[in-house]
Amino acid sequence: MHLKMIIDDAMMKQVLGFSTMTSHWLLFGLLVAGCSLAFASDPSPLQDFCVADQNSTVFVNGLVCKEARLVQADDFFYRGLQLMGNTSNAVGSAVTPVTVEELPGLNTLGISMARIDFAPQGINPPHTHPRATEILTVMEGRILVGFVTSNPQNRLITKELQKGDVFVFPEGLIHFQKNVGNGYAVAIAALSSQNPGVITIANAVFGSNPDIAGDILAKAFQVDINVVYQIQSKF
Repeated sequence: MHLKMIIDDAMMKQVLGFSTMTSHWLLFGLLVAGCSLAFASDPSPLQDFCVADQNSTVFVNGLVCKEARLVQADDFFYRGLQLMGNTSNAVGSAVTPVTVEELPGLNTLGISMARIDFAPQGINPPHTHPRATEILTVMEGRILVGFVTSNPQNRLITKELQKGDVFVFPEGLIHFQKNVGNGYAVAIAALSSQNPGVITIANAVFGSNPDIAGDILAKAFQVDINVVYQIQSKF
């Protein structure tokens, strides 16, 4: 009986030890998941607001807060989205951004917006926002929109939108818009970051500084190297 009690006690300690270890790993996993969620978007405000101090020379992930006692209504205000952008350019579109650079009160709020104007047949060329999801509302005209899923499927998701329609572009995916109407078109975009960033694919690939080596792009796009040089010359 005494031996059986010793064995039972040893087994119980093993079970409890395994259970404790499992609990520790489970807790660790939950903490990691929580941290991943916490850092998945812009930093959350720890006070009522954190208006960006655009004169500060301190470099942080985001922008330094202006002293609260110095904050004014104009720090939360932007005027100009009623104005049409200049679409007289190679792509026939103009983007008027309202990010933390234009509206300091957006700092730490995790949101921004933009007005996009399109000439007839104008495009907002394929691009990506590395830090934001975008939701687009058509205010005037007909706009063809689309995005491409990641490798290896590279599936094109596309739809023609009319006035009042809304479409969302997932964070980081390459997307585009084209005015398919006969007149000018206007859209308003909201983005889930105070500073969503934008990488226009053609500009980044063919207009980098310095240039990406021609032989690399020729092999990547499976074209003659002179075609690459010709495209690079346009950027």
